[in-house]
Amino acid sequence: MRLALKFRLSGEKRINRSWQVDLFLFLLLGLFGAFMAIPLIYAINNAFKPLDELFLFPPKIFVRNPTFNNFPDLFHLMAKSWVPFSRYIFNTVFITLVGTVGHVILASAAAYPLAKYNFIGSKTLFSIVVLSLMFSSQVTAIPNYMTMSWLGWIDTYWAIIVPAFAFPLGLYLMKQFIEQIPMALIESAKIDGASEYRVFWTIVMPLVKPAWFTLIILLFQMLWATDGGSFIYSEELKTMHYAMGQIIQGGIARAGIAAAVALLLMSVPMALFVITQSQIIQTMASSGMKE
Repeated sequence: MRLALKFRLSGEKRINRSWQVDLFLFLLLGLFGAFMAIPLIYAINNAFKPLDELFLFPPKIFVRNPTFNNFPDLFHLMAKSWVPFSRYIFNTVFITLVGTVGHVILASAAAYPLAKYNFIGSKTLFSIVVLSLMFSSQVTAIPNYMTMSWLGWIDTYWAIIVPAFAFPLGLYLMKQFIEQIPMALIESAKIDGASEYRVFWTIVMPLVKPAWFTLIILLFQMLWATDGGSFIYSEELKTMHYAMGQIIQGGIARAGIAAAVALLLMSVPMALFVITQSQIIQTMASSGMKE
Protein backbone atom coordinates (compact mmCIF):
# COMPACT_ATOMS: atom_id res chain seq x y z
CA MET A 1 0.00 0.00 0.00
CA ARG A 2 2.76 2.43 0.92
CA LEU A 3 4.70 1.48 -2.21
CA ALA A 4 1.70 2.14 -4.44
CA LEU A 5 1.12 5.50 -2.74
CA LYS A 6 4.78 6.37 -3.24
CA PHE A 7 4.50 5.74 -6.98
CA ARG A 8 1.36 7.89 -7.22
CA LEU A 9 2.98 10.78 -5.35
CA SER A 10 6.18 10.68 -7.41
CA GLY A 11 4.30 10.53 -10.68
CA GLU A 12 6.22 7.48 -11.87
CA LYS A 13 4.56 4.73 -13.87
CA ARG A 14 4.90 1.10 -13.01
CA ILE A 15 5.59 -1.32 -15.84
CA ASN A 16 2.79 -3.86 -15.89
CA ARG A 17 3.57 -6.68 -18.33
CA SER A 18 2.43 -10.24 -18.35
CA TRP A 19 4.90 -13.11 -18.31
CA GLN A 20 3.85 -13.98 -21.87
CA VAL A 21 5.08 -10.60 -23.10
CA ASP A 22 8.32 -10.98 -21.14
CA LEU A 23 8.85 -14.43 -22.64
CA PHE A 24 8.17 -13.11 -26.16
CA LEU A 25 10.67 -10.25 -25.71
CA PHE A 26 13.26 -12.65 -24.29
CA LEU A 27 12.86 -15.03 -27.25
CA LEU A 28 12.95 -12.15 -29.73
CA LEU A 29 16.16 -10.72 -28.25
CA GLY A 30 17.64 -14.22 -28.09
CA LEU A 31 16.86 -14.69 -31.79
CA PHE A 32 18.56 -11.44 -32.76
CA GLY A 33 21.51 -12.26 -30.49
CA ALA A 34 21.96 -15.69 -32.09
CA PHE A 35 21.80 -14.11 -35.56
CA MET A 36 24.49 -11.57 -34.65
CA ALA A 37 26.68 -14.32 -33.17
CA ILE A 38 26.71 -16.40 -36.40
CA PRO A 39 29.80 -14.63 -37.93
CA LEU A 40 31.76 -15.14 -34.72
CA ILE A 41 30.76 -18.81 -34.46
CA TYR A 42 31.61 -19.31 -38.13
CA ALA A 43 35.08 -17.74 -37.73
CA ILE A 44 35.87 -19.90 -34.69
CA ASN A 45 34.79 -23.09 -36.46
CA ASN A 46 36.72 -22.21 -39.61
CA ALA A 47 39.97 -22.12 -37.63
CA PHE A 48 39.54 -25.83 -36.82
CA LYS A 49 38.33 -27.03 -40.24
CA PRO A 50 40.48 -29.14 -42.58
CA LEU A 51 40.87 -27.90 -46.15
CA ASP A 52 38.14 -30.14 -47.56
CA GLU A 53 35.55 -28.62 -45.21
CA LEU A 54 36.67 -25.04 -45.88
CA PHE A 55 35.74 -25.38 -49.56
CA LEU A 56 32.39 -27.13 -49.12
CA PHE A 57 29.45 -25.59 -50.94
CA PRO A 58 27.10 -24.62 -49.49
CA PRO A 59 29.42 -23.78 -46.57
CA LYS A 60 28.79 -25.38 -43.19
CA ILE A 61 28.84 -23.26 -40.05
CA PHE A 62 29.98 -25.99 -37.68
CA VAL A 63 33.09 -28.12 -38.15
CA ARG A 64 32.58 -31.86 -38.64
CA ASN A 65 36.13 -33.20 -38.31
CA PRO A 66 38.01 -30.68 -36.16
CA THR A 67 41.77 -30.40 -36.54
CA PHE A 68 44.47 -28.35 -34.81
CA ASN A 69 46.92 -28.55 -37.72
CA ASN A 70 46.19 -24.98 -38.87
CA PHE A 71 47.87 -23.46 -35.82
CA PRO A 72 51.15 -25.49 -35.96
CA ASP A 73 51.33 -24.75 -39.70
CA LEU A 74 50.97 -21.05 -38.96
CA PHE A 75 53.81 -20.97 -36.44
CA HIS A 76 55.94 -23.13 -38.75
CA LEU A 77 55.57 -20.54 -41.51
CA MET A 78 56.28 -17.63 -39.17
CA ALA A 79 59.45 -19.33 -37.94
CA LYS A 80 60.81 -19.11 -41.49
CA SER A 81 60.05 -15.40 -41.94
CA TRP A 82 62.87 -12.95 -42.62
CA VAL A 83 61.99 -10.90 -39.53
CA PRO A 84 61.31 -12.87 -36.32
CA PHE A 85 57.64 -13.13 -35.50
CA SER A 86 58.35 -11.77 -32.02
CA ARG A 87 59.39 -8.49 -33.68
CA TYR A 88 55.96 -8.17 -35.34
CA ILE A 89 54.31 -8.85 -31.98
CA PHE A 90 56.45 -6.21 -30.26
CA ASN A 91 55.65 -3.60 -32.92
CA THR A 92 51.92 -4.24 -32.62
CA VAL A 93 51.89 -4.20 -28.82
CA PHE A 94 54.06 -1.06 -28.62
CA ILE A 95 51.98 0.91 -31.10
CA THR A 96 48.70 -0.22 -29.54
CA LEU A 97 49.64 0.45 -25.91
CA VAL A 98 51.38 3.82 -26.44
CA GLY A 99 48.69 5.07 -28.82
CA THR A 100 45.81 3.97 -26.57
CA VAL A 101 47.22 5.20 -23.25
CA GLY A 102 48.43 8.47 -24.77
CA HIS A 103 45.09 9.23 -26.35
CA VAL A 104 43.11 8.46 -23.19
CA ILE A 105 45.28 10.88 -21.19
CA LEU A 106 45.29 13.64 -23.82
CA ALA A 107 41.58 13.32 -24.62
CA SER A 108 40.69 13.47 -20.92
CA ALA A 109 42.99 16.44 -20.27
CA ALA A 110 41.54 18.34 -23.24
CA ALA A 111 37.93 17.41 -22.45
CA TYR A 112 38.11 18.59 -18.83
CA PRO A 113 38.41 22.35 -19.52
CA LEU A 114 35.99 22.11 -22.45
CA ALA A 115 33.38 20.49 -20.21
CA LYS A 116 33.81 22.51 -17.01
CA TYR A 117 35.11 25.96 -18.00
CA ASN A 118 33.50 28.46 -20.35
CA PHE A 119 36.63 30.16 -21.71
CA ILE A 120 36.88 32.21 -24.90
CA GLY A 121 36.68 29.97 -27.96
CA SER A 122 35.62 26.83 -26.07
CA LYS A 123 32.40 26.42 -28.06
CA THR A 124 34.25 26.99 -31.32
CA LEU A 125 36.87 24.39 -30.43
CA PHE A 126 34.21 21.83 -29.55
CA SER A 127 32.34 22.60 -32.77
CA ILE A 128 35.53 21.82 -34.69
CA VAL A 129 35.84 18.51 -32.84
CA VAL A 130 32.23 17.61 -33.70
CA LEU A 131 32.79 18.64 -37.32
CA SER A 132 35.88 16.43 -37.56
CA LEU A 133 33.72 13.40 -36.74
CA MET A 134 32.18 13.74 -40.20
CA PHE A 135 35.44 12.95 -42.01
CA SER A 136 36.61 9.38 -42.44
CA SER A 137 40.25 8.31 -42.21
CA GLN A 138 40.42 8.01 -46.02
CA VAL A 139 39.62 11.72 -46.40
CA THR A 140 42.37 12.79 -44.00
CA ALA A 141 44.96 10.25 -45.22
CA ILE A 142 46.78 12.66 -47.56
CA PRO A 143 46.96 15.58 -45.05
CA ASN A 144 48.19 13.14 -42.39
CA TYR A 145 50.88 11.82 -44.71
CA MET A 146 52.02 15.34 -45.61
CA THR A 147 52.18 16.29 -41.93
CA MET A 148 54.13 13.17 -40.96
CA SER A 149 56.51 13.72 -43.90
CA TRP A 150 57.10 17.35 -42.87
CA LEU A 151 57.88 16.20 -39.31
CA GLY A 152 60.23 13.50 -40.60
CA TRP A 153 58.23 10.69 -38.97
CA ILE A 154 57.57 8.58 -42.07
CA ASP A 155 58.75 5.00 -41.50
CA THR A 156 58.61 5.37 -37.71
CA TYR A 157 56.19 4.27 -35.00
CA TRP A 158 55.10 7.87 -34.44
CA ALA A 159 53.51 8.11 -37.87
CA ILE A 160 50.76 5.84 -36.52
CA ILE A 161 50.83 6.71 -32.82
CA VAL A 162 50.61 10.52 -33.06
CA PRO A 163 47.50 10.60 -35.34
CA ALA A 164 45.86 8.20 -32.87
CA PHE A 165 46.37 10.81 -30.13
CA ALA A 166 44.05 13.14 -32.08
CA PHE A 167 41.19 10.63 -32.42
CA PRO A 168 38.19 13.05 -32.29
CA LEU A 169 35.61 10.55 -31.07
CA GLY A 170 37.58 10.04 -27.87
CA LEU A 171 37.62 13.76 -27.05
CA TYR A 172 33.90 14.02 -27.79
CA LEU A 173 33.08 11.03 -25.59
CA MET A 174 35.19 12.23 -22.66
CA LYS A 175 33.78 15.77 -22.85
CA GLN A 176 30.20 14.55 -22.77
CA PHE A 177 30.91 12.26 -19.84
CA ILE A 178 32.87 14.81 -17.77
CA GLU A 179 29.95 17.22 -18.09
CA GLN A 180 27.96 14.87 -15.84
CA ILE A 181 30.33 15.44 -12.90
CA PRO A 182 28.79 18.03 -10.52
CA MET A 183 30.73 21.29 -10.54
CA ALA A 184 30.07 21.54 -6.79
CA LEU A 185 32.30 18.51 -6.26
CA ILE A 186 35.19 20.19 -8.09
CA GLU A 187 34.70 23.50 -6.30
CA SER A 188 34.62 21.82 -2.88
CA ALA A 189 37.94 20.11 -3.66
CA LYS A 190 39.48 23.47 -4.58
CA ILE A 191 38.20 25.00 -1.35
CA ASP A 192 40.01 22.22 0.52
CA GLY A 193 43.23 23.30 -1.19
CA ALA A 194 43.44 20.87 -4.11
CA SER A 195 45.19 22.17 -7.21
CA GLU A 196 43.72 21.90 -10.71
CA TYR A 197 45.97 18.97 -11.56
CA ARG A 198 45.08 17.13 -8.36
CA VAL A 199 41.37 17.64 -9.03
CA PHE A 200 41.82 16.21 -12.50
CA TRP A 201 43.82 13.14 -11.47
CA THR A 202 42.16 12.24 -8.16
CA ILE A 203 38.54 13.26 -8.77
CA VAL A 204 37.72 13.60 -12.45
CA MET A 205 39.67 10.64 -13.85
CA PRO A 206 38.36 8.03 -11.35
CA LEU A 207 34.78 9.22 -11.91
CA VAL A 208 35.03 8.84 -15.70
CA LYS A 209 36.62 5.40 -15.55
CA PRO A 210 33.76 3.74 -17.49
CA ALA A 211 34.23 6.28 -20.29
CA TRP A 212 37.94 5.72 -20.68
CA PHE A 213 37.43 1.96 -20.61
CA THR A 214 35.11 2.42 -23.57
CA LEU A 215 37.71 4.61 -25.24
CA ILE A 216 40.39 1.98 -24.64
CA ILE A 217 38.26 -0.57 -26.50
CA LEU A 218 37.80 1.76 -29.49
CA LEU A 219 41.48 2.75 -29.77
CA PHE A 220 42.79 -0.73 -29.03
CA GLN A 221 40.71 -2.26 -31.78
CA MET A 222 41.74 0.41 -34.29
CA LEU A 223 45.48 0.22 -33.55
CA TRP A 224 45.58 -3.55 -33.13
CA ALA A 225 44.24 -3.97 -36.69
CA THR A 226 46.60 -1.46 -38.34
CA ASP A 227 49.16 -2.72 -40.84
CA GLY A 228 51.21 0.45 -41.14
CA GLY A 229 49.58 1.47 -44.39
CA SER A 230 51.63 3.99 -46.35
CA PHE A 231 53.49 5.26 -43.29
CA ILE A 232 55.80 2.33 -42.48
CA TYR A 233 58.03 0.72 -45.11
CA SER A 234 60.73 -1.08 -43.13
CA GLU A 235 60.00 -4.75 -42.59
CA GLU A 236 61.33 -4.68 -39.01
CA LEU A 237 58.74 -1.99 -38.13
CA LYS A 238 55.74 -3.76 -39.62
CA THR A 239 52.89 -4.98 -37.43
CA MET A 240 51.50 -8.43 -36.83
CA HIS A 241 48.45 -7.64 -38.95
CA TYR A 242 50.73 -7.01 -41.93
CA ALA A 243 52.66 -10.26 -41.36
CA MET A 244 49.45 -12.24 -41.12
CA GLY A 245 48.18 -10.62 -44.31
CA GLN A 246 51.28 -11.77 -46.16
CA ILE A 247 50.61 -15.34 -45.04
CA ILE A 248 47.00 -15.19 -46.19
CA GLN A 249 48.13 -14.14 -49.68
CA GLY A 250 49.87 -17.49 -50.11
CA GLY A 251 46.96 -18.98 -52.03
CA ILE A 252 44.32 -21.67 -51.59
CA ALA A 253 46.71 -24.03 -49.84
CA ARG A 254 46.90 -21.61 -46.92
CA ALA A 255 43.14 -21.24 -46.45
CA GLY A 256 43.28 -23.16 -43.16
CA ILE A 257 46.17 -21.01 -41.92
CA ALA A 258 44.25 -17.89 -42.95
CA ALA A 259 41.31 -19.03 -40.80
CA ALA A 260 43.65 -19.53 -37.84
CA VAL A 261 45.12 -16.06 -38.47
CA ALA A 262 41.64 -14.50 -38.40
CA LEU A 263 40.86 -16.17 -35.08
CA LEU A 264 44.14 -15.07 -33.47
CA LEU A 265 43.74 -11.46 -34.61
CA MET A 266 40.22 -11.18 -33.28
CA SER A 267 40.80 -13.05 -30.01
CA VAL A 268 42.76 -10.30 -28.22
CA PRO A 269 40.21 -7.47 -28.81
CA MET A 270 37.44 -9.90 -27.88
CA ALA A 271 39.16 -10.83 -24.62
CA LEU A 272 39.68 -7.16 -23.77
CA PHE A 273 36.01 -6.43 -24.41
CA VAL A 274 34.86 -9.32 -22.23
CA ILE A 275 37.04 -8.07 -19.38
CA THR A 276 35.80 -4.46 -19.59
CA GLN A 277 32.22 -4.94 -20.79
CA SER A 278 30.69 -4.05 -17.41
CA GLN A 279 32.38 -0.64 -17.53
CA ILE A 280 31.22 -0.09 -21.12
CA ILE A 281 27.62 -0.95 -20.21
CA GLN A 282 27.85 1.50 -17.31
CA THR A 283 28.97 4.21 -19.75
CA MET A 284 25.93 3.65 -21.94
CA ALA A 285 23.57 3.45 -18.96
CA SER A 286 24.76 6.73 -17.43
CA SER A 287 25.11 8.68 -20.67
CA GLY A 288 21.79 10.46 -20.12
CA MET A 289 22.43 11.56 -16.52
CA LYS A 290 22.61 15.27 -15.77
CA GLU A 291 23.66 17.29 -12.76
